[in-house]
Formats: sequence, C-alpha cells, structure tokens
Amino acid sequence: MPRERAGPGFRLEPLGPEHNESDHAAWTSSVEHIRATPGFPWGSWPPPDGLSLAENLEDLRKHAADFERRAGFTYTVLDDEDRVVGCVYIYPVRSDPGAAQVRSWVTASRADLDPLLHDVVAEWLAADWPFASVRYRDEN
Repeated sequence: MPRERAGPGFRLEPLGPEHNESDHAAWTSSVEHIRATPGFPWGSWPPPDGLSLAENLEDLRKHAADFERRAGFTYTVLDDEDRVVGCVYIYPVRSDPGAAQVRSWVTASRADLDPLLHDVVAEWLAADWPFASVRYRDEN
C-alpha cells in the first residue's frame, strides 16, 4: 500500500508510536468536533473518559501492526510544521474484501482541512489503491 501522500498544506504518513504525544494532543483537543464528523456517529471514539498517553501508545501500536500485516491502514495527517492535525483510517470491509471503509477526522482548529482531506483521500484511493469500492464516512 502507498506509504505517503501529500496534499495542499498537509501530508499523510503511516500512524505509529512516534506520533503518540502529538496524536494524543490533537484528538483530546477536539473530542466534540471529531464526534460531530461524519463517520464517527456511534460516540465510542474518542472515548468519553479519554485515554492516558500509555493507552494511546498501545492504540497506535495496534494501528501500526495492522498496517504491517496489511489488515488496515491508518495514516496521521501532519501539517506543514509536522504537527498531527488528524487521522485517516482505511480498513478493508470484512464481508467484502474488494471494498474499503474509510473515516477521517481533523482537529477543530484545522476544520478547514476536512473537505480538502476528504477529496485528496478519495482521489488517492481511486487512483492508487486496489479497492473496487470505497465507503468513505458511510457514504455508500
């Protein structure tokens, strides 16, 4: 799978343990904004009681392991100053291996990136990924 993608004012790279502090700061600053983002309607993430840095690190390790096993692909969204400002999750649909379920979020302070991120990721998936269909934010 592609490892990086650049967009105007941001870039995507695989999410890993090295992003722990910045990732934790990003999502904890924007819980309500993320919960209001299409694709996060169930309210279980971000967790209502939050996560400690150690718990967040474990979550990032799981995403990195999924990436290495090619079971799922989580990317951090970095701004031009290398700050985490969001995440993109690309996971094959278990019942349909040719399909992918995609969700993304950005911090409340970078809400302007949300539609741009969506468009760049949708174009990237169509051009460079092997999925026959993509369900971005439960659109399909």
